[in-house]
Amino acid sequence: MSTIPAEIDTPDILVDRDVLERNIERMAAALRAKGLGLRPHAKTHKMPEVAARQLAAGAVGLTVATIGEAEVFAEHGATDLFIAYPLWIGPRQAERLRRLGATARIAIGTDSVEAAEAAGRHLGASAADIEVLVEIDSGHHRSGVRPEQAVAVARASARAGLRVAGVFTFPGHGYAPGMPAKAAEEEQQALGQAADLLAAAGFEVTRVSGGSTPTAELTGASTATEARPGVYVFGDAQQLELGRCRTADIALTVAATVVSRHEGDDSTPRRLVLDAGSKVLGGDRPAWTTGFGRLMDHPDARITALSEHHATVVWPAGTDLPALGARLRVIPNHVCVAVNLVDDVAVVSGGELVDRWRVAARGRNA
Repeated sequence: MSTIPAEIDTPDILVDRDVLERNIERMAAALRAKGLGLRPHAKTHKMPEVAARQLAAGAVGLTVATIGEAEVFAEHGATDLFIAYPLWIGPRQAERLRRLGATARIAIGTDSVEAAEAAGRHLGASAADIEVLVEIDSGHHRSGVRPEQAVAVARASARAGLRVAGVFTFPGHGYAPGMPAKAAEEEQQALGQAADLLAAAGFEVTRVSGGSTPTAELTGASTATEARPGVYVFGDAQQLELGRCRTADIALTVAATVVSRHEGDDSTPRRLVLDAGSKVLGGDRPAWTTGFGRLMDHPDARITALSEHHATVVWPAGTDLPALGARLRVIPNHVCVAVNLVDDVAVVSGGELVDRWRVAARGRNA
């Protein structure tokens, strides 16, 4: 059981540097063995220190969700960035992309003829400096087009002056029990069909991009050229419940203090309250999860309710309730949300506080 360093005031996010670096190396090795490029999604961590470690381990570039995130990582030396989002580009966005393109290789996503035309109209001659990947819906049914619609979007992109590089998808339906393998299979089928159609239409397909943390190590190299997992660097309670990581792989927790405790009675549960609420843990709770997070060292406890500054934890029978003032480590359900709620994180190694890292891309949502 790791202790929380005495210098930490709760609630605070802790990153175990040793576990983080092990996670980075493990995913890099796993995808390298498949012949896949690793392009990790930096929206999970938003920190240049983590990105630098991913790139040093062999990542081919970074994935981001917004132009703002791309700007932050470009400022810190990233030279190959994919904004994996169906951007709608106006004049201000176009000017920011031009500036980014002066120092880094930039690719963007699109999933409509209209968005491609708007991008070309506002980028003008600079459109030729921007790569575009057509987003494919591989079963998540969020953004993206069906494989058979990809050629029309690609042709519109080419007419607009953009350089069509290939296709991408997000197999988000893999975030459910029993679904990662099925989502990975459907991802490969959809990407393969779309890439084949683009090639038959005369496009040179150089990038076929897929993968999420639940599916990345299931992604087959026969179709994809790269994968874009994000959560793997830290792990979270969702990945634990999906069986895609172990407790030993959790690199990020929230340090919290017991501020209230109740033995319970016939009408109320045996419970305690921690000072880490939704303003540090985030409020995500998919229907299939068993709580609003997990406790690192108490796997049978469950966070049954969150307020802004309270986490109510139902405590299992047969074990002592922690004392008032006890300090516990909470695993957030969705680590990407938790990181975006704080300005910086405490970095620990061997149980000691060794650094603090700024969440440099926090709030860069546009």
